[in-house]
Amino acid sequence: MISFTKVTKQYGGQILFFDASFQVNPGEKVGLVGPNGSGKSTIFRLITGEEGPDEGAVDKPRRMTIGYFRQDVGDLKGRSVLAETLSGAGEAGALGEELKVLELKMGDPDTPDFDHVVERFGEAQARYQELGGYDLEASAQAILAGLGFSQESIDGDVGNLSGGWKMRVALAQILLARPDTLLLDEPTNYLDIESILWLEDFLRAYPGAVVMTCHDRDVMNRVVKKIVEIDGGAIRSYTGDYEFYEAARAVEAARREAEFERQQAMLAKEQLFIDRFRAQAAKAAQVQSRMKKLDKIEKIEPPKRIVEKTFDFRKASRSGDDVAKIEGVKKRFGEKVVHGGLDLLVRRGERWAIMGENGSGKTTLLKMIAGVLSPDEGEASVGASVQMGYFAQHQMEQLTANRTLLEELQEHAPTTNIGTLRNLAGAFGFHGDDHDKPIRVLSGGERARLALAKILFDAPNFLVLDEPTNHLDIVTKRALVKALATYEGTILFVSHDRAFLRAIATRVLELSSAGPHVYGGPYDEYVASTGREAPGMRQMTGSKRVVV
Repeated sequence: MISFTKVTKQYGGQILFFDASFQVNPGEKVGLVGPNGSGKSTIFRLITGEEGPDEGAVDKPRRMTIGYFRQDVGDLKGRSVLAETLSGAGEAGALGEELKVLELKMGDPDTPDFDHVVERFGEAQARYQELGGYDLEASAQAILAGLGFSQESIDGDVGNLSGGWKMRVALAQILLARPDTLLLDEPTNYLDIESILWLEDFLRAYPGAVVMTCHDRDVMNRVVKKIVEIDGGAIRSYTGDYEFYEAARAVEAARREAEFERQQAMLAKEQLFIDRFRAQAAKAAQVQSRMKKLDKIEKIEPPKRIVEKTFDFRKASRSGDDVAKIEGVKKRFGEKVVHGGLDLLVRRGERWAIMGENGSGKTTLLKMIAGVLSPDEGEASVGASVQMGYFAQHQMEQLTANRTLLEELQEHAPTTNIGTLRNLAGAFGFHGDDHDKPIRVLSGGERARLALAKILFDAPNFLVLDEPTNHLDIVTKRALVKALATYEGTILFVSHDRAFLRAIATRVLELSSAGPHVYGGPYDEYVASTGREAPGMRQMTGSKRVVV
């Protein structure tokens, strides 16, 4: 059991939490929630012992093992993906490496202390077997397959992977180690739907405790059974999933609001009496009594109100009826055929979700429609009066690191007055001092919001969005969904967020090795008609998914 008892922690003048207590029980699945900067990562570091509390105590069993997945990975290279994964397998992984060395020494009778080497080999082998070491490679293969790696990439050099795929390797290492407690900081950020679904199953079946932050509400609803909220220095626990937490928090907020209002009304009434009769000698005793009563009353703090973000769209001009047309498009990369003759017509007002496994050509299709990539054969074109807004992950990297947030907006819209740009920044959750932050210090979610702000300021009537919710927190996603609900243009998008898919898609294009398939209804209808939440659903073997 991990126990926080009356813990206080602050950095400089900022108090993250004060006199906070909660606990994580063995095998418990806990979701950690709170605004950016509230102290979620600090909770993780207090659990691992990287930091200590200013006051209070953080207690955990001495022999408890902890695996911590965080959003920064080292420079992985020089080993295969499988070898890199096995290297992070905790005690079992270390014993496996030791056994290899001992085997080499045992093959040479002239090895010094030969008898000691044999003895140590027997001890290490017994412990290795106890830890399931001989099943380690098979387990690693299954985990990597569940996280979307092909056999070719599993055998390939980890150094050739992109940053997102290296994050998957780091996650695989932690899962393979099977510690008593898993600390997971946004584990789904770089995963496709198939891998997210696999991870959900893995975590639900995991015998150890899990403490996680996650911006995917479906994952939180399906995995966690307890929510620990950090907000304004206080920590509160709710027994239930994320949906239960939201409902319970709303009820609690309404109760605190009512208590505050009742006390304010009572205080106002008492103060009115004091002000009215202060100068009357006959009422002096009553006035003094009421003044003492007010001094003794413990004042209820004004309840904190969650500020919902709102994204304001400028009204887009009307496009023609045919917004985008894909005719006989073929595209290959080397020997791999991505599209073998794709046809698609996107009509005004439609909202297309493009779905498919890794490598099925989702992003390639968006790039061809956006004009970033040309088809090998066929034509990808947009219709009359179409003004396109194209959002892709690389646009966050193209933001100028040394500019401030406001300078970036000024560069994008040089003729727009500063007040309008400040309002634009505010609509996307940037207020006050945020405007003067250098872009290099912005988080992934903040960069995504800034890139979206630039695109949507131009009021396009056709949005082409490649994973627009990556790095966005749940509150920001909800604001984006609300804004898109009133958007009158056309949308073509790729997303691994099922809540976003349910809210936005009115049609689904599934790309697979069997060819493209159109589903003429929303995402929920796609799920109902196919019996799956994603095209590349992986079959289950015990608690592990393997590629079909």
